[in-house]
Amino acid sequence: GERLVQREAMELKVWRPGESDPTPDGLAQLDRYLDRLTLDTGVLVVFNRRSKALPWAERGAFEQATTPSGRQVTLLRV
Repeated sequence: GERLVQREAMELKVWRPGESDPTPDGLAQLDRYLDRLTLDTGVLVVFNRRSKALPWAERGAFEQATTPSGRQVTLLRV
């Protein structure tokens, strides 16, 4: 049969203690992946490892975010 190809782009960042929010860098990096893969959308996952982060069960949230080039992507903060 015919072979089908599905491409997805996802970037994962870890927000460590003493560091700034990695979301802007992650969005820029995801934007470059989307360019290379000729995709319109992707997913950025940011794991919050800081001690002042909400408890695990309370911090998971899906949001919409915009990359530097204007693409709408899904942002998952956990």
